Amino acid sequence: METRKLFYEDSHKHTFSAVVTGCEQTDKGWQISLDATAFYPEGGGEAPDLGVLGGANVLDVQERDGIIYHLCDAPLEIGATVTGEIDWARRFDMMQQHTGEHIISGLLHEKFGYMNTGFHMGADVMEVDFDGPVSWEDLMEIERRANEAVWQDIALECWIPAPEELPTVAYRTKRALPWPVRIVRVPGFDSCACCGIHVKTTGEVGLIKILSCMSLRGGVRLGLVCGGRAYRHIAAVFEENRKVSQAFSAPIYATGGAAVRMNEALAGEKLRANTLQTRLLDKIAESYVNCESVIYFETGLSGDGLRYLADKMADVCGFVAVFSGEEGNYGYCLAQRDGDLRELNKAMTAALNGRGGGKPQFQQGTVRATRAEIEAFFG
Repeated sequence: METRKLFYEDSHKHTFSAVVTGCEQTDKGWQISLDATAFYPEGGGEAPDLGVLGGANVLDVQERDGIIYHLCDAPLEIGATVTGEIDWARRFDMMQQHTGEHIISGLLHEKFGYMNTGFHMGADVMEVDFDGPVSWEDLMEIERRANEAVWQDIALECWIPAPEELPTVAYRTKRALPWPVRIVRVPGFDSCACCGIHVKTTGEVGLIKILSCMSLRGGVRLGLVCGGRAYRHIAAVFEENRKVSQAFSAPIYATGGAAVRMNEALAGEKLRANTLQTRLLDKIAESYVNCESVIYFETGLSGDGLRYLADKMADVCGFVAVFSGEEGNYGYCLAQRDGDLRELNKAMTAALNGRGGGKPQFQQGTVRATRAEIEAFFG
């Protein structure tokens, strides 16, 4: 006998009583069936409900051939009447996400004719795929209209049309579906074939926020949050922006401009610092004119600075080995205008626990050794 689906009769029913019709032990727990259930089984991109059934924890819910099976961590007596209680906070969150997705998908279909080609409700963010490109500006307009649907507190319509009625019902679908087909309609915004569960009115969605849009196989993948997730996300972003506002001494709605100005100032200081460093490195190189061999240590050089100094020193002396970094972990450059440094580099990295390579006249890499060990290697 098929399980009566209480979650379709009332999506807000989170406690119920039912009769146990089956209990079978498996390697994962006990598969329990009931004559009726409010536990939604996994399907339609939606995770299964979790909760407690007759004192046993419900770990998973699946449907096969019209019968809904509850995977529990303890057995229940066949024929017993038991009470079930779903994790309502989790269920309500999933309904908020799923209904918000319907509104967004309906608006994108209305404006562009795009179909929803993928749907994944993650623990933090919901991902929805569409089969065409869309700009961020258009998405922000879609988001505004979606939230207008929320504010209107529209009652959803969920039903299975009669076989003769179905051809007259307009609804989104990627392919022709055989009867029975369950329709979920948000009047004025969406009509879609869907087996999932939803809030009763759009007002319960609370808030819809599009977080991201990335290109995917000629279409896009959107990251969305709705309801409580949207509130928590915006509250966290606001708190971070408040800290930025304080750091920049800028109004909270003007931190973007303050960040741009700070980046411009930092870019100017970086250019100034690089100019001064270049002059300093040139002076260092000049101080070694005509030296046959130089082993030189300098603190705080970037990779570019390290290469620049080695190159400049190689112009004025014979062999040069320049090291920069922290004790026990140095970056290096070996340079010599005439000769082949590959064998020397190979021997040095072997002796000093390093790695590197490059052209015959210019070798670079890192060594894990102390300054004393490096100086000892070069004798």
